[in-house]
Amino acid sequence: FFATLFRAMPLIGALDQGTTSTRFLLYDESLRIVGSHSLEHKQITPQAGWLEHDPEELVANSLTCIEEAVKAVGERKAEIRAIGITNQRETTVVWDKTTGKPLYNAIVWSDLRT
Repeated sequence: FFATLFRAMPLIGALDQGTTSTRFLLYDESLRIVGSHSLEHKQITPQAGWLEHDPEELVANSLTCIEEAVKAVGERKAEIRAIGITNQRETTVVWDKTTGKPLYNAIVWSDLRT
């Protein structure tokens, strides 16, 4: 009975793509963190007051963080029911709709150009 009860409890994921790092956390039914991973990303400063991020690095870090956190829950990965995403809000990146590649680095919300 208890094995069935606990197997039915869902996991919820949270992807936080922030200014200095990306992290992914998995929470159980009691809101305990049961899996997590984070990676810092490079801060690109072409000149004073400008701050950029490599969009492809942000995507790659997001995928890596998800993959590594999911490894921590093993067989329970099938119980993940939802993922919430938070990002940098006003950070701007433009993608080429044909190639799927970024046209330029992401211009970060704290950059003087935003």
